[in-house]
Amino acid sequence: MKAPAAPLSKRSDSIGPFFVMELVKEAEELERAGRSILHLSIGEPDFTAPEPVVEAARIALQSGRSRYTPALGTNELRAAISGFYRDRFGLEVEPERIVVTAGGSGALVLLLSCLLDPGDELLLPDPSYPCNRHIASALGARARLIACGPQQRFHLNAAVVEAAWSPRSRAVLIGSPSNPTGTTIDSNALAQLSDWVLDRGGFVLVDEIYQGLTYDHAPATALALDSRVAVINSFSKYFGMTGWRLGWIVAPRAWVGALERLSQNLYLCPSAVAQHAALACFGQSCLATCEQRREEFRRRRDFIVPALRQLGFQVPVLPDGAFYVYADIQALTRTTGNRPENSMQFARRLLNEAGVCLVPGDDFGEADAERYVRLSYAASMDHLQQAIERIRAWLGRG
Repeated sequence: MKAPAAPLSKRSDSIGPFFVMELVKEAEELERAGRSILHLSIGEPDFTAPEPVVEAARIALQSGRSRYTPALGTNELRAAISGFYRDRFGLEVEPERIVVTAGGSGALVLLLSCLLDPGDELLLPDPSYPCNRHIASALGARARLIACGPQQRFHLNAAVVEAAWSPRSRAVLIGSPSNPTGTTIDSNALAQLSDWVLDRGGFVLVDEIYQGLTYDHAPATALALDSRVAVINSFSKYFGMTGWRLGWIVAPRAWVGALERLSQNLYLCPSAVAQHAALACFGQSCLATCEQRREEFRRRRDFIVPALRQLGFQVPVLPDGAFYVYADIQALTRTTGNRPENSMQFARRLLNEAGVCLVPGDDFGEADAERYVRLSYAASMDHLQQAIERIRAWLGRG
């Protein structure tokens, strides 16, 4: 008789599924069966890395520049990121404060490992990107979701943080622009929240991965508020380098030694080839390409939001960044027995019956999750137009 299999860690059991990936797997099965599926689910630009980046990677590979780099990233890339903050925001951010990481997720793993002990609380808005809370949980911290509705632009503010703060609270994590809502936090609200948390010895972490993708105002950075604020950024979204897995942290200098030790032990260093290639991101031709793409995302937003509203989706806050729409489907769901359809049921039905893949609100938290879906307009305009027509026919509004 075989001995029973050893149980996996309790930590692994505490991590919930990533529903977007589950639905994508279901969509791929339908595609393998011959169905046409329009993917408006994953937050990945249909644009890939600009040509100068691809060429820089080719040169790096051919010249053998693929060896380990320093754990904090190459000096050249850290200096280039510093110059980016100077040129775009007028901020002097010392290269010594910049930690190049294995993607934005790697940046969050480093930061939370550096700042939180088991049992410490991390406060996040509900809704927010699910991996943020799951990373905290995997490290033994407690992720506390704080309900934030459309009246707050789905963002935390000082008053709700003060009401939620407990003796175990250590940090607040905000995404601006936000995934899933595409909304930015008001600058005054962020300043007040930051002051309140910092005055109590807490940490303020701002996820600025979508920072370059704003449409109704110039991009901003929380680094302008206080040198004690830490930000996470990435080459994935604005620069279109999703699979290259390269991001960065700007942290107080006192944290950098600990972040370096952690990166040395967790993954040695970020991808060498990706770092050499990313230097090309800050050239004028590459930045011009990224700005053209930003305008294309704006054009897609200005098409998709009115089109959804016309079909009966409620979009309570106009997304002003990223490439997401967080839409209320309550007016569109059907009732079986006495129970209204929830967002997961709605999304599955839309996928199987109309061939359009969206993400249910369940991924992003608990507050009203059953009535929201997230749509990504990172797809081409042609796909967005086809999706609207499919949804229109599916709803019987053709």
